[in-house]
Amino acid sequence: MDRSKVVAVITGAIAILLSIAYLLIVQLLDWRGEMIPAPVDLSALPFAYSSGWVARMISCTVWSGGRLL
Repeated sequence: MDRSKVVAVITGAIAILLSIAYLLIVQLLDWRGEMIPAPVDLSALPFAYSSGWVARMISCTVWSGGRLL
């Protein structure tokens, strides 16, 4: 075989190996189960009620004339 055929066979083998690896990765990711969306409501977070950091930041901003301290 001449050089161009050898290069074609090697690149074809690499392409087949990459496609098989891609299919295996997709199957592994699909095997993990159904994708659950992230929560949208911030009240579900544990620190949303306890710390009140947003309310404190807003009150500090209003009290200081619109500038953050």
